[in-house]
Amino acid sequence: MIAVLASFRLPPAAQARARTLIPGVIAATRAEDGCQLYDMGEDVLEPGLFRVSELWQSSEHLAAHMAAPHMALWGEQRAAMGMTERRFRIFQIAAEITA
Repeated sequence: MIAVLASFRLPPAAQARARTLIPGVIAATRAEDGCQLYDMGEDVLEPGLFRVSELWQSSEHLAAHMAAPHMALWGEQRAAMGMTERRFRIFQIAAEITA
């Protein structure tokens, strides 16, 4: 299992537009093979900071996701909106522990 924690910032003028695009990005990604979880939302304490949480069955599934046409479009849209401070961390999970 592969986990991804990502974040990015958008300027105030772009935030409303991003909020209209994000549901489509989430729906398209959740429909991808190997996607176990994909959530994106704006930080309630820091408007304009968007956080992404992902779980993938394998690194191959994550690679396919990153190459998907909807992700290329989303990347172009974020760049056009003035995205800054993009962070992307990938973790390999050895085991799941439930409490």
